Amino acid sequence: MTTTECGSRAETFVAQRLIQSGYVIVAQNWRTKWCEIDIIAKKHMAVYFVEVRYRTNDHYGDGLASITPAKYRQMRLAAQIWLSQHSAGEVRLCVASVDARSNVQWVALD
Repeated sequence: MTTTECGSRAETFVAQRLIQSGYVIVAQNWRTKWCEIDIIAKKHMAVYFVEVRYRTNDHYGDGLASITPAKYRQMRLAAQIWLSQHSAGEVRLCVASVDARSNVQWVALD
């Protein structure tokens, strides 16, 4: 399986888990020429911008460890662009780290 296929499966898995937890998926793989957001979800009046990271092992850290300051700035930019076109109440930037055993670790960055 390619890394793209693994990433796509992880995103689908996280989206399904979010739906089971009462979230509504607004968009998946939302893109502009400058940035992209893996999952945009809503629950109650909050909007969640979710970066999904898949790791087969933790030799180089889990998916959360891969969020550099530059990636965080890119995530914020993407959210700001989306928010310029949509209304939202509370806003959260989040990372969902998925491992090979389908364990999900969820962290809100904001």
